[in-house]
Amino acid sequence: MSRTQGAFALLLVTVMLIFGSQIAFAAEGAATPESSSSTFFVVSVLTGGFAMAIASGAAAIGQSRAIVSALEAIGRQPAAAPRIQVAMIIGLALIESLAIYVLLVALIIFFANPFIKYVVPGA
Repeated sequence: MSRTQGAFALLLVTVMLIFGSQIAFAAEGAATPESSSSTFFVVSVLTGGFAMAIASGAAAIGQSRAIVSALEAIGRQPAAAPRIQVAMIIGLALIESLAIYVLLVALIIFFANPFIKYVVPGA
């Protein structure tokens, strides 16, 4: 699958999810606090899931580029390998911490629901 086909497939799935959820929520009828709460829960779960997917993908790309660059530098200058390796490990830890921060925010959105009082009346 080429890069263009992958991007098109991702766009198609996103559009299907957006319009499919609107059709499903339209069938529920009038908005009650219970339906607003369940809608908020579904949206928060989808948001957290997409955030983790994007953060994990970005962290993986960043880590792979850092490792490739470090290995190329070690290949050009083997005497500097210990210094390059220490710098690479520190960089990898900082890149991974960004994904962990996104996980923390997603868990806060899942379990603490800090925005529910703005979305669901009487919550």
